[in-house]
Amino acid sequence: MFEEIRKYKTAGEGKAVTALCAMMGLNRAGFYRWRWPRPGIPVEMELRDEMQKIALESPSYGYRRITAELQRRNFDVNHKRILRMLREDNLLCVRRRAFVTTTDSRHSLPVYPNLARDLQLTAMNQLWVADITYIRLREEFVYLSVLLDAYSRRVIGWALGQTLEAELALSALRMALLNRRPAPGLVHHSDRGVQYACHAYTALLKDHEATISMSRKGNPYDNAACESFMKTLKQDEVYRNEYRDFNDALSSIAQFLEVVYNQQRLHSALGYRPPEEFEKELA
Repeated sequence: MFEEIRKYKTAGEGKAVTALCAMMGLNRAGFYRWRWPRPGIPVEMELRDEMQKIALESPSYGYRRITAELQRRNFDVNHKRILRMLREDNLLCVRRRAFVTTTDSRHSLPVYPNLARDLQLTAMNQLWVADITYIRLREEFVYLSVLLDAYSRRVIGWALGQTLEAELALSALRMALLNRRPAPGLVHHSDRGVQYACHAYTALLKDHEATISMSRKGNPYDNAACESFMKTLKQDEVYRNEYRDFNDALSSIAQFLEVVYNQQRLHSALGYRPPEEFEKELA
């Protein structure tokens, strides 16, 4: 019917539009909306704006995590649509591929077999994983030691220091033990670095009736959960900042670990939920 009315309109008989709409039982405003649709769709614009914010806030997020975050923000979208939009906006993340080791396994201290690879995790505080990485400041390096709960991916202990001495790892372990108070039987997994093999560290674990597990020599894949975390830390926090000094790095990294990573960042292994939310649902 609208097509017939348009013939009169284009023929210069615009005055007849009102009469023709009335004859056909149509609304004249509806005809004009059909004839000249409004440009742009507010929902699409809002979706694209929110998608761009997420991509810039979390540059290591792929299209699946961005889709999950949008769904959490009440957008009804699927991953195919988001992948197309990210390509259009040139926002697909590009990951750096690099591996830097801070492990010194050239020591005569006892080492322990890898027990973590055979564990089937069903709860928190069954397996903790530990690692150390370096962070570049303007004029020096600092070092970060972390412990994660392998089941929930949550950072449960960490310490930032200016040396690689054993006290760095011990500080992170003390924080984790204080925060979690694990029952006997916990498995603690790390590489073979001297910080984790030293007497003070292993004695503290044994005092809490924990079982010690270590990766095979020169095999970072045995501690894949911590390697994945370190990659996320570098991409989402370290590479995006230029820390002035130790205190600047300390405050920024504390914010990232305690707030961004534990409370906000989505993990595919947790059903695209942050670790803190995942743990609360288990409680």
